[in-house]
Amino acid sequence: MKRALEKATKFFDIPLDLRSRVLILLAAILVLPALFTPLWQVSFESSRYPNGLQLNVYSHKLEGGTDFDLLEINALNYYMGIRSLEEEKFIEFRWLPFVLGAVVLLSLRAIVLGKMSKLVDLFFVVSYAGIFALWSFQKSLYAYGHNISGSASVKIEPFTPPLFGSITVGHVDVHGSPGFGAFCMVLVPLVLLAAIFLSRRTWLIDQQPNKDYIG
Repeated sequence: MKRALEKATKFFDIPLDLRSRVLILLAAILVLPALFTPLWQVSFESSRYPNGLQLNVYSHKLEGGTDFDLLEINALNYYMGIRSLEEEKFIEFRWLPFVLGAVVLLSLRAIVLGKMSKLVDLFFVVSYAGIFALWSFQKSLYAYGHNISGSASVKIEPFTPPLFGSITVGHVDVHGSPGFGAFCMVLVPLVLLAAIFLSRRTWLIDQQPNKDYIG
């Protein structure tokens, strides 16, 4: 047990090399698109909407593909007995931008302090926040498609809008896909893992005896 603790202490005290710090900066930069570009996109297609309707979900807001798309989607929801899409009903919008901002600050902290422990903290914060955000959004999508009014003009079966892929609801084809911001957020923990690996590898090399030294 004592030996394991000593190894863990040494690992967390590993200094970050220049390559790792550059990768951490890259990870911080990759977070920025998640603040300003869509995390998820969904389109609605039917005979009534030959050009389709587009909905973009950001970290802090909903936005239609055109000025009228969101209004048309909510009108469609009304006829099918689905609750309207309103930003106030998505609790993720209240905390996700702050989490993304915190990730950027923690990235700068890890670069400045230059310790493996700070980088590992950052990696777990990013991973946990990403998994929790995905779970929370999936839960919201499930509630959206299962709270259906029985008095609606168009009767439909309960459904869950797909994060990835397509589904037919009534006579409407719904297509969901990740946005550019989501792809960037997937890269962040991978970049941080690479930073951990590089600094650990550099440290292990530095710990090897100098074979050129003659005592």
